[in-house]
Amino acid sequence: MRLYHSSNLSVQRTDTAHSRDYLDFGKGFYLTSIHEQAVKYAQRFMRRQQEAWLNAYDLTYNPDEWKVLEFIAYDKSWLDFVSKCRAGEDTSEYDIVIGGIANDKVIQTLDRYFEGELSEDETLGLLKYEKPNNQYCIRTQEMLDRCLIHIESIRL
Repeated sequence: MRLYHSSNLSVQRTDTAHSRDYLDFGKGFYLTSIHEQAVKYAQRFMRRQQEAWLNAYDLTYNPDEWKVLEFIAYDKSWLDFVSKCRAGEDTSEYDIVIGGIANDKVIQTLDRYFEGELSEDETLGLLKYEKPNNQYCIRTQEMLDRCLIHIESIRL
């Protein structure tokens, strides 16, 4: 499966060490299968007067060999997991987490939830109308090394 990672540089060798803490699915290497989503994300680098790169990879893995967590909707389990990850309280040992990305509209809803302005039920009520984009977060170096192959890096 072809996946994309936007960055301000060409990323031919992937690792989890450069990931920031407190992201949606925890520390890891983030990708998407949606080309347009990756290009749009890369444009934020150009707005900051930085180089923008679209890095393409092939991900091939057997789900039976890895610890996989996949969310198909913005539901309670997704909200609970993202809440734990963003608070730095996730202790799970998944190799890869797949699910909806917190885009601008979803982030606004999550921020209101984290600030206590919205209850869990109100948050889930608002999120149910959002169609999830997707993100893949590879959280272990072993899975990156064994399953992700760099195809190309294109400067935008």
